[in-house]
Amino acid sequence: MIPIRDTIPSSRVPIVNYLLVAANLGLFFYEISLGESLPPFLERYAVVPARLLGGGPLSVRELLTPVTAMFLHGGWMHVLGNMLYLYIFGDNVEDTLGHGRYLLFYIACGVASFAVQIGFQPASAVPNIGASGAIAGVLGAYFLLFPRARVVTLLPLFVFFTVVEIPAVVFLGLWFLLQFLSGTVSLGRAAATGGVAWWAHVGGFVAGVLFLKVFTILRRGRAT
Repeated sequence: MIPIRDTIPSSRVPIVNYLLVAANLGLFFYEISLGESLPPFLERYAVVPARLLGGGPLSVRELLTPVTAMFLHGGWMHVLGNMLYLYIFGDNVEDTLGHGRYLLFYIACGVASFAVQIGFQPASAVPNIGASGAIAGVLGAYFLLFPRARVVTLLPLFVFFTVVEIPAVVFLGLWFLLQFLSGTVSLGRAAATGGVAWWAHVGGFVAGVLFLKVFTILRRGRAT
């Protein structure tokens, strides 16, 4: 299922969401420019569970990898797919939380998603990168905020494509179920090679649900 747009208009310009999309795309183009220097660059700024939990002293750069890694991507499909979801669902969450809180919410979800992935594969030496976990947090928030919204979706039917409107609660519910089932299947596989960090997606979505409540309470408290 490929989302095209949702049916909930924003009441203000989603400045932060646009900046996040621009930052991710800009850094991806920078990655492309590195050529043969790309692998060591990704290794340096990615989340590597075994390195973080190795027991030795950690530099500030290493401690910040859960933030730097969420702005890096492994290929065109990776970054374009992520940015499509962020563009469609992020504006409404920013509209609800406000610009500053939305940025903090996004980063918090991304960090939490990497923490969950590390918890499932603590000995893995595979670099973890991508905004998927942070965006999963945005999807979790959208799931709670706009369950009755409709997601205009490009749906493949064998060799044909059709455009349908799917309730957000169904679209995002199926998305989460797919991540959870895929993560469950991956538990029996070795973590020595790369792949999709399914548990980062699951953890980010759950973090988005939980953090939304916290950030909403903080916003109400500030308003009073």
